[in-house]
Amino acid sequence: MTLAKRIVPCLDVKQGRVVKGEHFVNLKDAGDPVELGIKYRDDGADELVFLDITASPEKRKIVSEMVRNVAAKLDIPFTVGGGISSINDARDILCSGADKIGINTMAIEKPELITEISERFGKQCCVVAIDAKRTENQDMFEVYSYGARKATGMDAIKWSKKVEEFGAGEILLTSIDRDGTQNGFDIELTKEITKVVNIPVIASGGCGKLEHFVTVFKEGKADAALAASIFHYNKFSISVVKKFLLKNQVLVRT
Repeated sequence: MTLAKRIVPCLDVKQGRVVKGEHFVNLKDAGDPVELGIKYRDDGADELVFLDITASPEKRKIVSEMVRNVAAKLDIPFTVGGGISSINDARDILCSGADKIGINTMAIEKPELITEISERFGKQCCVVAIDAKRTENQDMFEVYSYGARKATGMDAIKWSKKVEEFGAGEILLTSIDRDGTQNGFDIELTKEITKVVNIPVIASGGCGKLEHFVTVFKEGKADAALAASIFHYNKFSISVVKKFLLKNQVLVRT
């Protein structure tokens, strides 16, 4: 049985507002998270990802009230990440209404947290975000932490296999090289990781055309595609994306 591919708008939030930039910098205001969440749900989003992009670098906790406000308006799955550093943080976010927990920096620094979340709340709740960038000599994709600010020296392909072993139920894979460029998903990176893991992979970073969705599903073998700019600034609606995918023989929910 072929599973439908998912379209996932991303809500990067800084100081209570949705923002979007290029290569994780030069951030611009893109709207209110509650209003955008409702808009995307009504337009056919399969899921939403809500990331407080300042939480880890500034050692802040996610504001549970904001999570509750967004979740109260939605009846689609919703992942929340940013600054989650303990099992208690994860429980607070889930109790505030999130369906899944996204972790990145703490997954690297304390990988046992992946196992704790998976065992306590179920594997389906645990999403590990991997931010990866080609090294200067192009010999590997390096993992970055702290909102793509800190190089770790870790190989993204090897790390993806490890997070699955630790208990992750899903990987949110972002190409730092492509983030915000609208030049297309990093197909090589996506393909390399979907080849070595048996859990769903959400591809992120670089979507700018309808054709990019087709390519990341057909060539990259991603299970879901995440995008921000094209939705926030009304370049394409989710319904238009899904119609285009169906026209190109990619199964999606309608």
